[in-house]
Amino acid sequence: MTTPNGKGPDDRILEDAYDEMRALARRRLSQMGSQSLQATELVNETWLRLMGQNRGWDNRSELFGLAARAMRDILVDRARAKSAHKRGGDWQRVNWETALAVATEHPEELLMLDEAVSRLSDQAPDHARVVEMMFFAGLTGDETARALDVSPSTVDRRWRFARAWLHRELTES
Repeated sequence: MTTPNGKGPDDRILEDAYDEMRALARRRLSQMGSQSLQATELVNETWLRLMGQNRGWDNRSELFGLAARAMRDILVDRARAKSAHKRGGDWQRVNWETALAVATEHPEELLMLDEAVSRLSDQAPDHARVVEMMFFAGLTGDETARALDVSPSTVDRRWRFARAWLHRELTES
C-alpha cells in the first residue's frame, strides 16, 4: 500500500533511517581512521544494495540488520580490492583489540576478521549479527539492542562471547 505521496512503508522506513545510518557510518569510519571512504559514500552504497535486493523489510530492526550486513560486505569488498593491489601481503594473525585500528591500514586483517565472523555465523548467527552491527556498522550496545529487539544485557552477553570466540580464532596459529 502506498501513501498519498506515492511512498510505501519500505520507503518511509528507509528514508527515516537514512540520516541515522549516515551518522552511524560517520562515527564508525572515524573510529576506524578511514580516509579513503566517506560516510555518505558508505551509506549511499548501502542504500543501493538494499534497494537492489527487491525485498522489503517490515520494520526498523530488519532494515538495520540488512544495512549492517551490507556495510560489512562493502568494507570487506574494499579491503579485498585494496589487498589485491598489494603483492604478497604479509599475513599475520591479529588480536581483537587492535583489529579496529589496523582495519583500514591492513585490509588483509579485515579480511581475516570477516572470515572469522563468517565462521561464527555458522555456529552462532545471533552473535555474528551483534558483531556486524557493533563492529562493522558502528552501533552502540543500546542501538544494537533496539535494532535487534533484544535487551541490552543480551547484546552485552553476545558481544562478550563473540569477542572471546573471535580472539581465539584470530590468535590460533
